[in-house]
Amino acid sequence: MKALIRSMRASASQAGTRHPLPDGRWHLAELVFWLAPVAVFFLLPDYLILGSQVLITGLFALSLDLILGYAGIVSLGHAAFFGLGAYTAGLLAAHGWGEPLSGLVAAAAVAGLAGWLSGFLVVRGGDLTRLMVTLGIGLMLFEAANKAAFLTGGVDGLSGVAMDKLLGVFEFDLFGKTAYLYSLAVTFVLFVLLRRLTQSPFGLSLRGIREGARRMPALGANVPRRLGAVFTVSAAVAGVAGGLLAQTTQFVGLDVLGFPRSAELLVMLVLGGAGRLYGALAGAALFMIAQDVLAGINPVYWQFWIGLLLVVMVLFARGGVMGAVDTVRNWLASRRRHGETP
Repeated sequence: MKALIRSMRASASQAGTRHPLPDGRWHLAELVFWLAPVAVFFLLPDYLILGSQVLITGLFALSLDLILGYAGIVSLGHAAFFGLGAYTAGLLAAHGWGEPLSGLVAAAAVAGLAGWLSGFLVVRGGDLTRLMVTLGIGLMLFEAANKAAFLTGGVDGLSGVAMDKLLGVFEFDLFGKTAYLYSLAVTFVLFVLLRRLTQSPFGLSLRGIREGARRMPALGANVPRRLGAVFTVSAAVAGVAGGLLAQTTQFVGLDVLGFPRSAELLVMLVLGGAGRLYGALAGAALFMIAQDVLAGINPVYWQFWIGLLLVVMVLFARGGVMGAVDTVRNWLASRRRHGETP
């Protein structure tokens, strides 16, 4: 586990070295990246349900990347905030409040409050302490949801989640069209906000804390307060992702609070590249699509191939997908410069 944490931090540190001062401008590759899911809506209508799951998982991965990749806070219980958001939105809808947008706001508020409260414990410990605290919080919430079957449905899950029309116009259909566009819009809006946050002086100070927390107070940075703030924001974003899952599937299972969901999130960041927002999205897409394809081929041993993919990425693509993209870009730039040299 320590080796995994060091590997992820190293890739995040390298990402920060390559792009020390973000300029905030949107590049062509970014526009192409966001046009791809729009094209999926028109070209692959049979995969919209899977697509909405990929987008929601990508948003969840963004929330963890915000604290791990940028601030260096390791967590094994991030599913706790995801599950709180899911149950908040699900319980509201199950008890007559099915308006989607206000449900997401409530999910973000509950998860953010939980993140703020638990942040007092998390930000003051070392790596192993943070791992144990976050894992403990996740396990406690899982068991609490399991025991409170009268409220959450327990192992049977929370059913009866009836959603109103989105904006009073768009109904959640069986084909997943509304759910896909809804998930895409929410993910894009939050990505833009997080992109601006990570490129702001606050975001740059988080990178400084990740590289050397003991030196930042000399620059006037209140390290515990900044870590608590980013942990709260991360929890709120995870809550929105959970709320989206509850609203688009109209069901909340106990697994939203399970440890496997948190562990899979770490795998996604390794695949995509920690400390890069696009890495979180790319890692989530790669994991979810690979899982769907491999489970279709062999529903029993698909995890073996996911593990093999993870090992290959760690050995041959340092920094994940985004690290491989940077390597190819640098190689092409080197070839171009070499070709121009007489």
